[in-house]
Amino acid sequence: MQKFRSQKSGGLKSEIVVRPSHIGRQIPSPYLYPCTTVMSRRANAGARSGNSMVPLGSASSLLLAAIVLAGAPPAASSFSTTLPLHRCAPLPPSRCVGNSWRRNPSAQTPALAASTLVDQVAGAYDCASLALGPLFQPDASADVNEIVRLCDEIDELASGGGSSGSGGVGGGGAGGLRLGALRYRRYELLAKLMRADYDAYITTATFLGNRVARHELPNVQDVPYPNLAAPSGEAAVVIEEGETLVMDCEMGDLVYEDSLLDKVLLKVFRYLVKDNTGGLTSPLPGILGLVEQGRSFMLKPGQTAEAQQKMVRKTLGDLMTPVLPPFYRIFMTGIVPDSFPVKSLAGKQIGPWFYAPFLTSFVTPLFFAFLVGPSRINRRKDGHVGGLNVEKCKFLQESGCKGICLHMCKLPAQQFFKDELGLPLTVSPNFVTQECQWSFGQEPLPPDEDPSFPKGCLVGCESRRQVAAMGDGSADLCSV
Repeated sequence: MQKFRSQKSGGLKSEIVVRPSHIGRQIPSPYLYPCTTVMSRRANAGARSGNSMVPLGSASSLLLAAIVLAGAPPAASSFSTTLPLHRCAPLPPSRCVGNSWRRNPSAQTPALAASTLVDQVAGAYDCASLALGPLFQPDASADVNEIVRLCDEIDELASGGGSSGSGGVGGGGAGGLRLGALRYRRYELLAKLMRADYDAYITTATFLGNRVARHELPNVQDVPYPNLAAPSGEAAVVIEEGETLVMDCEMGDLVYEDSLLDKVLLKVFRYLVKDNTGGLTSPLPGILGLVEQGRSFMLKPGQTAEAQQKMVRKTLGDLMTPVLPPFYRIFMTGIVPDSFPVKSLAGKQIGPWFYAPFLTSFVTPLFFAFLVGPSRINRRKDGHVGGLNVEKCKFLQESGCKGICLHMCKLPAQQFFKDELGLPLTVSPNFVTQECQWSFGQEPLPPDEDPSFPKGCLVGCESRRQVAAMGDGSADLCSV
C-alpha cells in the first residue's frame, strides 16, 4: 500500500492511500479534476525511491491525479511528490478496502450522513409496511399463492442469494431486517388462513412442512410432523390381544435442562403432592419421582378419576398460594370480589378481559416448565392469540401413560383454570409427537368427544402392565 501527498508552500497537504493492484485503471474521483490512466513507478523516470520530495510539472500532476483517481499506487515502496494544488482538490481522510475506494466513515460529510440515514429509514419503513400490512386486511384476503411466494423469497434471501442490502441473514443489516419482515408477514397470513378456513390451513402447512420451521407456524395441533410414519396428527390405533391400544410416540426422548427455578418449583410441588396424597412419596429424583407418586396414587385400590383430579386441583391451588388466584380473578378474568360494596355486582364475572388469554400464555411457560418442559407462544386452533405449544411434554414423556395425562394434567388443569381462575382452557395432547397445545380462553370439549384424545391405553404404558400384574385387567385407566 502506498501514500501520495500533494503539497504547496503554506503547509496545506492532502493525502491518499492506494494499492498496486489498481495500476492501469481509470476511475473518476470526486476529489480530483483530471482523469487518466495510472502508471507504474517504473514508468516515471523522474521519481526517486524513498521518502524524498520529487518536483513534478503539470504533466506529472496528471500522473498523480490518475493514480488517485484509480485508487491505486505504483508498486513496491512508498514515495512522496509535490503537486500544484490547483490540480488537486483537498482530499478528506480516506481508505482503500480491497479494490474499492471508500471514504472513512468517521469523516463522512453531513450531506452523505443525512442521505444514508434517509435510506435506512426508508428501508425500515418498507419492511414495517411489508410485515404489518396483513394486520389491516380481512381474514379472507389470505392467499395461498402469496404464502408460497413468500417462502420462495425467504429461501432465496436466507441462502444469501437476495440483494436486499448488506448485513446478510445473521448480520442484522437490511437483509436481516427484510428477512424478519417476510417471516412475520407469512406468519400473519397463515393465521388469517387458519381463521378463515382451518382445513385449507392444515393442507397448506402440511405442504410447506419441509420449508417452514415448525416453530414458525401459528399452530401445529393438527399439522403432521415431517418425515414421521404417522400420516396425520392423530395417533395410530392397533389391536393387541383383543384390546384397542394407541401407538407410542415416534419421537426420541428429549433431555430436559431444568433451571434453578424449575428445580425449586418441582421440589415444592412434590412436597405438596405428598401432603395431598396422604404421604405418598418416591425415592426417585426429579420428575421421575413425581411420576411415581402420581402412578402410585392412581393405582391405589378403590381409586376414582374424580379423586385424582381433585388432588391435582388442590395441589395447583396450594402452589399458587392464597394471593395469586384472587389477583388473577380481578385483573385477568374480571370476577368482582364478594366484598365489593355494590351488592348487585359482588361475585359476578364481567370478563375475561381481552388481554387475559395472551398474557396468560406469556407468563405460563416460566412457571410451568418444571412440569411440561419448554414451550412457546402460538395461536389457538381458532387462529386467535392465547395459544401455547409445549414442544414435548416432560410429564407425558416420562410417564408414558394416557391415564396420568388425562386425570393428572389435562382435566384438572382445565377445571382449575375455569373454576378457580375464571378462564376457559383447552389442553390438547398429541400422542404421536408428545406435543401439547394449551389454548387459553377456548372452551374444552368433553374427553369422549375430543379427537385429540383417542380411545385405549398406550402400547408401552407402564401403568397398564402394573394393572395386569395385579390381576385387574378390566380396569380402564384412560376413561373419564
